[in-house]
Amino acid sequence: MTQKTNDSKLLVCNCQRSMDIDAAGLSKALGFSDKIVVHQELCRSGISAFESGLASGAPLHVACTQEAPLFLEIASEHESEAELRFINIRETAGWSEAKSSVMPKMAALLADASYEPEPATTLTLESKGMCLVYGSGQAALDTAASLEGRLSVTVLLSDADDAIPPNVVAQPIYKGKIRAARGALGRFEVVVDGYAPVLPSSRGSLEFAMPRDGASAKCDLILDISGGHPLFTGHGRRDGYISADPNNPGAVARAMFEISDLVGEFEKPRYIAYDASICAHARSGKVGCSNCLDVCPLGAISPNGDSVLIDPAVCGGCGNCAAACPTGAASYAVPRRGDLVNRLGIILDTYIGAGGTHPRIMFHDEKHGTELIGAIARFGRGLPANVIPVRVNSTLMIGHDTIAAALALGADQVAILCSPEHPEELETLRAQCQLARTIVSALGYEGDRIVMIDEHDPDSLENSLHDQTELTAMTRNAFSALGSKREVARIALTKLHERAPTPTQLVALPEGAPYGRIVVDVSGCTLCLSCVGACPANALGDNPERPELSFTEAACVQCGVCVATCPEKVISLEPRYDFSPQALTPTVVKFEEPFNCIRCGTPFGARSSVERVVERLKGHSMFRDAGQLDLIQMCDTCRIETLANSGNDPFAGGERPRVRTTDDYLSAEAEAARTGKAPEDFLN
Repeated sequence: MTQKTNDSKLLVCNCQRSMDIDAAGLSKALGFSDKIVVHQELCRSGISAFESGLASGAPLHVACTQEAPLFLEIASEHESEAELRFINIRETAGWSEAKSSVMPKMAALLADASYEPEPATTLTLESKGMCLVYGSGQAALDTAASLEGRLSVTVLLSDADDAIPPNVVAQPIYKGKIRAARGALGRFEVVVDGYAPVLPSSRGSLEFAMPRDGASAKCDLILDISGGHPLFTGHGRRDGYISADPNNPGAVARAMFEISDLVGEFEKPRYIAYDASICAHARSGKVGCSNCLDVCPLGAISPNGDSVLIDPAVCGGCGNCAAACPTGAASYAVPRRGDLVNRLGIILDTYIGAGGTHPRIMFHDEKHGTELIGAIARFGRGLPANVIPVRVNSTLMIGHDTIAAALALGADQVAILCSPEHPEELETLRAQCQLARTIVSALGYEGDRIVMIDEHDPDSLENSLHDQTELTAMTRNAFSALGSKREVARIALTKLHERAPTPTQLVALPEGAPYGRIVVDVSGCTLCLSCVGACPANALGDNPERPELSFTEAACVQCGVCVATCPEKVISLEPRYDFSPQALTPTVVKFEEPFNCIRCGTPFGARSSVERVVERLKGHSMFRDAGQLDLIQMCDTCRIETLANSGNDPFAGGERPRVRTTDDYLSAEAEAARTGKAPEDFLN
C-alpha cells in the first residue's frame, strides 16, 4: 500500500531488512493518517507497489536511490508521466550503528524531499563538433585521426618535429602556439602566434609557410594534449575544454571519449543570479569591493564599469562569489537562499517534532560528500543519528547567513563537508565560517558550533563526526527567509542574540567582514559629501536643509568606496557587528551651521568650508579686490546677479553696431567723389 502526503505518494523499503524502520513513528512524524507500509524488496518482489504508484499518476517519492535506474526504466516501459523523486535514507540514516534511533532523521530527510524549490533558469550551449586538437608531433596527428568521423577536427601543432606527413590529409593542419584563449563550449576563440598552414608538398617532414602572429580562430571544442600549462584557470571545469597528459595514453583515450560526446545542445543552469543595482564593486571609477573577482576560480567574472559581468557559460557553479558578496548582488540560484533556509526549517522542524535531539546539520555536495557518506555507511559505523546530511550543489556557496540561519532554526552545529581537491578555493568558505564563529562565540555559545571538514578519508570523517562533544541545545526559532542576504543574516543573528548566553551588543569582526562602521576624522571633514554620492549601499546620507553627514551602520557593507572617494582622506573602516537598534537608524556623523549669504542672508554651504576658502584666497592675485572675495560668500543667485550688474558679466555680449541706412551710403559716396577715396572708407 502506498501512502499519500499532500498530492504525492511515498514508498519506503528496508532493503532486505538491512535497516530498522519505525513505521508507526515515521507515519506520525510525517503526518500520515495510516501507518506507512515498509517494503522489504521494493525493487524485486515488491515492484508491483511501484507500478501501482505509477498508475495513480501522482508524484511518486521512492526512499531508494541505488535502484533509481531500474525504477526509471520501468516508468519508461509504462510510459508514465508521473514525477519521480528518489530519497536516500539508507546510507544517510538506516545503515548506522544507531539503528532504530535514526527515525527522526529519516522523517526529516523524507520531509525535505517533498519541498519544491524555485527552479533555476538555464542557458543553452550549442556545439556543432568543431574541435581543435592542440598538441605536438605525431601524437596530435594520431589523436585527430582517431576523432575523424565523430568531430570536425582541426590540428594545431605546437611542435612538428616528429610528425610524419600523412598520405591523405583528412584534417586541416597548422603550426603555432596559443597565446590566449577565451570562451566556453560552443564559442571558444584562440589567438595563435607563429600560425602557419602546412605545405601540401611536405615530403619527409611537415613544412609550413607564411607564419604570422596574432591569428584568431574559433571552435566549439578544444582537446589540449600539448603537455604545457592549461589554457584556462580551473580548466577541469571549463565546459568544452579538455586537457590530458600526452604521456598518459589512458588519459588521452578518456579525453577523446569524453569530447566525442560534446556535440549538440546542452542545458546548463545559471548558477548565479546577479543584481547590478546593489553591487558594491565601484562608483564613478573608484573601486571598492572586488570579492567576486578575487575568488572566482574560472575567471567567469570581469569588471563592467561600476558593476561586474558574470559569464554563465564559463561559470562552474562553485558559489564562491555568492558566499563572498557582501550585499547579495551575486546570489546562488541552485538552490536559492530562501529555498535552502526553508528546507532547513522543514528538516529541523520534522526532526525535533519526531523526538530528535541535538541536531547537527552537515552540508555536502553530490560527488565528494555522497561518496564519503556511502563509504562510512558500508564499511564503518555510519553517520551518527543526529547528523543530518543536507545535499547542495556546491558547499562553497555556504555563507555566514546560511550558517546563522541553521543555528537560529535549532541546529546545535553546522558542519560543512568540502572536497580538498582545490584547497586554494576553500579560503572564502573558511572566512565565512570564521565570521559566523566570531559572532556566535561572542554571544556565549560554547563549543564547536561551526565545523569545516575538508577530508577525503572516510575513516577520518567518521571519527571526526562520532568524536564530537555534545553541545548545549540551541533554541528553535521560526522565521521566514525573505529579503536580501543581509536581511536574512540580520534576522538570524538577531534571533541568536535574543537567546544568547551573553548577549553582547558589539562584536569586533575580522578584517574584510561585510559589517561595520566608518570612522570619520570630523576635524578634517569639509562636508563635501562626495562620500554620500559614492556609497553604493546608501549607508551614507546628507540633509538637503543643512550641512550634515549621516551614517546607517546596518547598511554599510565595508566596501571601501567612500575611503577611496574622500578627497580629504579622513574616512577609515571599522569591521564590527552592532546588535543595538541604533545600528538600524541614521546617526549624524558631522553637522555644521550653514554660511549665510552676505547679500540676502540665504543659508548655503558649510560655514567652516566657506570661511576656509576665503582665508586661503586672501592675498591671491586673482582675489585682491574685496569684491571678488565677496562673491565666494554669496549664494548662487546673488553671485550671478552681482556679476551681471558689475560690468564684468562674462555672459554679457559686446556693444551692438549701429544699423546702416541709405543716408549713410549716399553720404559715403559723396565724400568718396570729393576726396577720391573708396566709399567703404566713409562707412561707420
